Amino acid sequence: MPESKSLPLGIRRSDPAYRRAVLAMLAAGLATFNAVYATQAVLPTFVSELGVTPDQAALTVSATTGLLAVCIMPASILSERFGRGKVLIVSALLATCLALLLPLAPTFEVMVGLRAVQGAVVAGVPAVAMTWLSEELDPKDLGSAMGIYVAGTTVGGLSGRLIPSGLLEFMDWRWAMFFSSLIALGFALLAAVLLPAQRRFRPKAIHPHTEFLATVRHLRNPRLLALFASAFVGMGTFVSLYNYIGFRMMSQFGLSEGLVGLVFIMYLAGTWSSARVGRLVSRSTRGRLMVGAASLMGVSILLLIPANLITTLVAIFTFTAAFFAMHSVASGWVGIIATENRAEGSGMYLFCYYAGSSIIGWMSGYVFSSQEWLGLIVWLLLLASGLVAIATLSAIAEKSQRRQPRRSMT
Repeated sequence: MPESKSLPLGIRRSDPAYRRAVLAMLAAGLATFNAVYATQAVLPTFVSELGVTPDQAALTVSATTGLLAVCIMPASILSERFGRGKVLIVSALLATCLALLLPLAPTFEVMVGLRAVQGAVVAGVPAVAMTWLSEELDPKDLGSAMGIYVAGTTVGGLSGRLIPSGLLEFMDWRWAMFFSSLIALGFALLAAVLLPAQRRFRPKAIHPHTEFLATVRHLRNPRLLALFASAFVGMGTFVSLYNYIGFRMMSQFGLSEGLVGLVFIMYLAGTWSSARVGRLVSRSTRGRLMVGAASLMGVSILLLIPANLITTLVAIFTFTAAFFAMHSVASGWVGIIATENRAEGSGMYLFCYYAGSSIIGWMSGYVFSSQEWLGLIVWLLLLASGLVAIATLSAIAEKSQRRQPRRSMT
């Protein structure tokens, strides 16, 4: 009978499985982004102890996010056959186990190679997490769950930066990274235990040509294309600031490496904003929220120009909150616009997200090395201006889409 072929209902907030799913995704975000950004807070230490330049040190971040971007789509495609949950858990466990090898790297080049492999392995988590939530949860409860997952990624990124930088005050960087990696592995194990079995997933045969065409169809959708562009430029701008703000704070304000690491507490602003913005969507429009967040990023960058510690901290706080609010809105919006082949849509968004981190983050290293702080600020302002323009196009397209049903009725 037809009813037997219908999919089960999405998980509602009242279902015990909802809490397990949200906690599992929170733990997965904590584990994954701890691993991805484990070296970012240690970049000044690499420069001083390993004899590399700032842009070379930043390769320990760019290599990871670059391979992550490349492997996002393959991981997403594999999840169509083997299931989102399996891909997510295997990726989280392998990536956090690899993190334990980083302190053993005999040379800087070996470390960069390990970070690249780690990026390839970890791709399965961000590739399928949003798709898992979109498929398994009731649409009415999706926004808050998506916000909590993004919040988990911010706290994971915070712990990956804050823990090793804090431990640098008491031990060398190898032991600091080792203890941080142990914590990430613990969160990955927690995600494996808590994640519920999928109810609504139906495996399908993998046909590379079909998957390629599905991706191309997404690229032909102007609304999705704007969201992909916002991911590329937004994440590139964000990572560029955090890659080099530590050098500024040590040279201009005379802070130690441990104190500079405390600046990553600002990630909690992103934790708050990404969880909060899910509720604001019902009161405003996604386009307006993206324009507001992108504009706030630009204003925050301007506040970084004065050599004043207070304004610098305020700027980093507002910049971080604005970026993660925009990312939370955009990532959830992809799953709504891409009603078919959602895994490919989410995968393409994340490919652009991490490609921006790798490419723009790498380019910003050259700007910082050659033009120093003010040159980097001008570069970031140009990126933020482009981001505002992209968000404005998304808002215009959303407004036009809302009017179409009304026109069809006349």
